[in-house]
Formats: sequence, C-alpha cells, structure tokens
Amino acid sequence: MSSLRPPCSPAANAVPAPGRSRPRRPVAAVLADRLDDVPVVEAAARLAAARGAPLLLIAVLPPLPPRAVAAPPDGVTVRAVLGRALPHLARVGIGYEPAVYHRPAGRGGRLCAARSLLDVAIAHGCSRMVVSRSGPAGLDANTVMEAAAIRGGPFVHAAPPVPWAPLTATRSSV
Repeated sequence: MSSLRPPCSPAANAVPAPGRSRPRRPVAAVLADRLDDVPVVEAAARLAAARGAPLLLIAVLPPLPPRAVAAPPDGVTVRAVLGRALPHLARVGIGYEPAVYHRPAGRGGRLCAARSLLDVAIAHGCSRMVVSRSGPAGLDANTVMEAAAIRGGPFVHAAPPVPWAPLTATRSSV
C-alpha cells in the first residue's frame, strides 16, 4: 500500500472485477481565492466530464501559524475559497470533493510550494491537475509543470487568466 494514499479510500486500490473498467482517477482544480479560479474550474469540469472522472477542488490557504491545527476540508475557510467555483459546478452538474493545501511557511526554494501541492494531488490519486497560468508565486502553472516534470506526474493543464476589461464609470446627465 502506498503511504501517500489515504487509508480511507480502499476503492482507489481495489482491483476491478472482470469485464469492468478501473475506477476513474480524479481531476484536480487548484483554487487560490482569486478571479482566476473561474477559468480553472471551467477547464477542470470540462476535463472531468470528458473523462467521466470525479473532480477534486484543492483550496490553497495561507501558511499555518506554529502549532496550529489544519482546517478540515469542509470548514468555513475552505468553503469561502470554493465559493466562487460552486455556481459553475452546479451549472455543469458535476460533483466535487474538497481538499486543503496550506502554503509552506518560510523560504523553501522555488519549487517547494509546487512540490507540496503535487503531494496533495497525488495523495488523492489525481492523474491531471488544472492550475492558473497567473497563480500565486510558486503555484503558477509553469512552476507546477516544472515540479511535475521533475517528479514524474501528474499531468498539469494551464488555465488562461481572466481577460482584462477596463472599468467603466456610468455617466449620468445632470
């Protein structure tokens, strides 16, 4: 048994019955509580629907203070990060499973945050991830792709950033 896979998911290690296909590996969407979360969720939902796979929403949270307890995946903080994505998932009609990733505290090198994020995805059995091209420092698509290439997986898709639109002020005639 792999030490990275949680013991509460025996279906991930199960051998399929004769004539049946293997269980689908989830597609992960990395959400960092930014406007770029919308294209990430849309791309991940398209991938998951096309593959017939479940969707894993990884909420990126700030580093934990020393001796603090990590937030549960169904906690208020995680739901606040996932809040921007949930209406899009309801429209598509696809289910999801939440996961939590706390950014590492301090300086750990350029690829440290990306490697830790990959650990979370691999622990949930993900074979594909969708990350924003303009994500937070150390968690943008290029850095995560580089860390995944060094590690040997999972496959990382880059979601485009939200297009820029100038703010327009309404003019009132007085």
